[in-house]
Amino acid sequence: MSDRIKHLSIVSSIILVLALFLKRNYDLKLTERLMHVHDGLIRAEQKIQLQHRTKVGVGFGGCHDAFLPALEAWKGLQLTPSNELVHHNLINNKTELEQLFNYFFYHGAAVERYVKNPEFFKEIVSFAKSYADTRWHVGGNAPVMAQRLAMEGSDVLLGARKSPNVLFGDNVKGIGDQDEDDVHVILEYDKNEVWGNITTPRANRLIVHSDQYNPMLNMIEEFEVELKKFQPRLFVLGGLQMMDNFPFEEGVRSSRFLVLQNFLSAMPTSTLIHFEMASFAEEDLVHELIDKVLPYADSLGMNEQELPNILAVLNKKPVQLVADSNPRVVTALDDIRELFRAVGNLNGSRRLTRVHVHTLAYQAVVTVKGSPWKNTMSAAAKSALVANRHVCGNSTINLEKARIILDESFRSSRIEGSERIFLKDERPVSCWEENDMLFCVAPNLVCTHIFQTGGGGDNISAAGLSLQIVD
Repeated sequence: MSDRIKHLSIVSSIILVLALFLKRNYDLKLTERLMHVHDGLIRAEQKIQLQHRTKVGVGFGGCHDAFLPALEAWKGLQLTPSNELVHHNLINNKTELEQLFNYFFYHGAAVERYVKNPEFFKEIVSFAKSYADTRWHVGGNAPVMAQRLAMEGSDVLLGARKSPNVLFGDNVKGIGDQDEDDVHVILEYDKNEVWGNITTPRANRLIVHSDQYNPMLNMIEEFEVELKKFQPRLFVLGGLQMMDNFPFEEGVRSSRFLVLQNFLSAMPTSTLIHFEMASFAEEDLVHELIDKVLPYADSLGMNEQELPNILAVLNKKPVQLVADSNPRVVTALDDIRELFRAVGNLNGSRRLTRVHVHTLAYQAVVTVKGSPWKNTMSAAAKSALVANRHVCGNSTINLEKARIILDESFRSSRIEGSERIFLKDERPVSCWEENDMLFCVAPNLVCTHIFQTGGGGDNISAAGLSLQIVD
């Protein structure tokens, strides 16, 4: 071996050792940062000790959820990749299902759609029942949020009927019984999964349903009687996406919305009202929400897709079906400010005083100072922790299965001269005041070994609410 070759070999070895050393140090720093952020979030969560159980009402409806891998379902249903990204407001057949999946899989965005063809939906449910690894759980926004609120220390009255398949846990009381359930099929996928020539940028899910009971909101009248007796501190409203593209008879949906509006407007101001948003595609439905729900909400909860969607319609623009799946913090914060202004211009009996936006990377909770909402910082921390606990399927957070994707700093607004906020690992929830508002942003410990994404937003939002309604 020549001296030159020996020299190159030695240099290469030194570079390799140096690279391994630097990678090891980098990995150690990441691990150390994760530990500090985790411990800081835990301290913030545990800062609030509940003295008594708070009463919460949650509506409406419920279902039986089937969770299974999307790509396994496509094999079982004999779908083949078309690589066509086509949006459909509702689903009639396999072709439309596959095209709709492509559309949202490409963006890594969550979506929920009604299957109009009952025979096709029976085929989907039949496969879910035959697939050995399908997991069945209590489903629907209201029952899932009710279960989380009860777990976190609330006594819950749920506007849904019990059935042989859907059983509510301790401290959750349903209204009456029913013999059968609506079924929702949650088709999940992980980051970087491939379907045809499409690679998805993040983990998410497509939910399909063919509900017959939930779209009618047929629990309102009976639930209102029980809710008056219950006298809750908070009422949580969700599940209205079941009315999206449902084949109502002429005038029926508007009449049910009028009943809902009267129900909300009659609620005493001592009961706070939170509306949890969802994936809406039908513009007329979103206008119904703006006219008959938003003016009566003290609080709104939503993800990174739902925030720009409702803003678009509030600003007289078309429904925005997909948005950035991992928006910058500054984008979400400015959108939240705009949402407060837009909802404030609606004619209603209540003033919006709280917004919670939950994304893959972070939680943003904004409250109006002097409002009844307490413990905003701790609520943001708890939401971030529950995001990991739910998606990883474990109440104990394993830092080997977590990562932080939030930048170490972010601007508070795109307005020139706005403050830059730096993330402090030991005190990871960043809070600051603007005029009469308190902003809190908490980094998520993003789960890297996914157990379940479905129901994530409901669990996260309910967890945050649980700390904001305590005395």
